[in-house]
Amino acid sequence: MSKKSTILIFLFSFTAIIMVTSVTSCKKLFPEMINPEDGLCGPVSLSSDQTILFSAGNDQFFATRTTATGLGPYFVATGCGSCHSSDNRGHPFTILTRFGQTDSTGNKFLAEGAPQLGTFALPGYTPEQIPAGATSTKLIAPITAGVGFLEAVPDTEIVNMAIANENNPDGVRGHPNYNTVPSYVTQLNGSSPRADGKYICRFGRKASTYNLFQQVAQAYSHDMGITSSYLPVNPYNYLDQTTPPIASTPEIDNTTFYSVVFYVTCLQTPLQRNATDATVQRGNVLFMKIGCETCHKQTLTTGYSPIAALSNQTINPFTDLLVHDMGPGLDDGYTEGDAKTSEWRTTPLWGLGLAPGVQGGSVYLMHDGRAHSIQQAIQMHGGEAAVSAGRFAALSSSEQAAIIKFLQSL
Repeated sequence: MSKKSTILIFLFSFTAIIMVTSVTSCKKLFPEMINPEDGLCGPVSLSSDQTILFSAGNDQFFATRTTATGLGPYFVATGCGSCHSSDNRGHPFTILTRFGQTDSTGNKFLAEGAPQLGTFALPGYTPEQIPAGATSTKLIAPITAGVGFLEAVPDTEIVNMAIANENNPDGVRGHPNYNTVPSYVTQLNGSSPRADGKYICRFGRKASTYNLFQQVAQAYSHDMGITSSYLPVNPYNYLDQTTPPIASTPEIDNTTFYSVVFYVTCLQTPLQRNATDATVQRGNVLFMKIGCETCHKQTLTTGYSPIAALSNQTINPFTDLLVHDMGPGLDDGYTEGDAKTSEWRTTPLWGLGLAPGVQGGSVYLMHDGRAHSIQQAIQMHGGEAAVSAGRFAALSSSEQAAIIKFLQSL
């Protein structure tokens, strides 16, 4: 038998094993993930070749990086899965600190380690400290499941949601966050810049990141100190070093990088549980009645995506992908793009009820984990959300409990 035939037989057999295993036992193929019956597990419908690529990305996403594989010199975590356990949200043990930018004119502290604090450092380096005069914010990593669908939501739909709020009687407004897009990032289908060259962005707590390609590049660079072809210079701090530590070759090769981008893009959306429960349904009605759905849009529709399973799909993420003024109580003095310091992207609520499973049995909600229950998170909504939060407070205890149960089902 020829070498070529042997390789083809191996690939066919390997693909078949993956496809059968993914159907019969999600836990065996993806041991780090939550059981699909609980809402998170595995990819959207993919071809056999795409399934292999997804599996490779899964391995890299949950891999632990070391100095031998490029970690550092400054870092926050040793792998993607450290902050996104089971493809869900983060927790206070892996909290990120970003610093130095107070408005849309840019970050003035890039030479001192901005935009992200290197909490840990390799021997010979000093863990970073926030420079004097720099504003900062603490952030818990958002959920990764379903993000490929959010990437596929057309810019026009985001703009139309902002327009629909222009006369909202509750004072809800919201706007897209326009930001500069790095030259290494390919523009999404149907996306076009504003007159100043900035694009609508949608990822990150303030919606400052354009797409998942940019998100992965930044995560490797800022979170792990790992260089790629796209961000080839290690994070550095001129207060600690005289020259930036440039890797002779990228510390993550393009094949590995692409597999991780593909992996996060193809993650399935979280599934609602107990949707037919009478109290859950009552809570959904009340959620909409008090105005929460104005920002936490229950239904969005994707446009074209090069991944067929993501194209023209109706999804239920409970976000409008806009940034809203949440009042002085949530003003962190830090921003990116056009967002003001008190403005935050509407957090998708899908997967919310699964948070305790990845946060040690408790919940840490809002951008920095300051809320320790869903009710407390609602009470912290100010600014444009103050009217809805007030209506929630005026509900009876049983009505509030119904809304909480509904949110726990997501």
